[in-house]
Amino acid sequence: MCGRYAASRKPEDLAGIFEVEESPVGDAEEALPPDYNVAPTKEVYAVLERPLKDADDKRPVRQLRKLKWGLVPSWSKSPEGGARMINARSETLHEKPSFRKPFASRRCLLPADGYYEWVTGSAEREKEVEGKKKRPRKQPYFVTPADGSVFAMAGLYEFWRDRTLADDHPLAWWVTCSVVTTEAETSPLAVAPAEGPRSLSDIHPRMPLMLTPDRWDAWLDPSRTGLDDLRGLLAPPPEGLMRAYPVSTAVSNVRNNGPELLEELAAPEEPTLF
Repeated sequence: MCGRYAASRKPEDLAGIFEVEESPVGDAEEALPPDYNVAPTKEVYAVLERPLKDADDKRPVRQLRKLKWGLVPSWSKSPEGGARMINARSETLHEKPSFRKPFASRRCLLPADGYYEWVTGSAEREKEVEGKKKRPRKQPYFVTPADGSVFAMAGLYEFWRDRTLADDHPLAWWVTCSVVTTEAETSPLAVAPAEGPRSLSDIHPRMPLMLTPDRWDAWLDPSRTGLDDLRGLLAPPPEGLMRAYPVSTAVSNVRNNGPELLEELAAPEEPTLF
């Protein structure tokens, strides 16, 4: 799964990396500050392609937008369930009412430095796979591309209209998003910690679906709507691109935020099975 991540790149840097044509968040007042502990319901950057609002030209334009993390379905009566829809399983996107339409035409990329995951004991991991309650989280690890490049997570976005507000109210429309997840890699990490997990699946059975640059255009293309074509976009990334290392348990508290959360520890703070 993905319940926390880090995103510290500036909007102008993201615009260059993703070849963005339109970025309404370029001004300092509009820009999000670096966030080393991104949690559900926060605003996050997303790269998407859609026609510009009120433009005569209706061609899709690649844009950098701010969305709220936690997808609220367009048909929902309230936004309260959004905090629970932070992840969307790739295997069932085409089936779930909340994700079926966004998967067909509202796909995005969620740029990150990497994501956090917590190692638990084997018995608790089995319960986690089954969706059952587990013990409190254990040692946090930070997972990031070994070459230092941007971690582009596959995402979905959706629009929700707050019917309690007037049409011209600035908060009348919500735009929310979810991170697409897939089975975690079982192959060795590109760079593994001195002691601890040797693969991403050792840390957690799920991981965000990372898209490499050669797949960005296809994922963002809103004209691709056929189910067979879309399923091909969900292929896992090449193996051996990631590194993982233990970080301070301070990241477990969402109130903590700063670059120190990304500092690699010489050894885990909490005992695990490794």
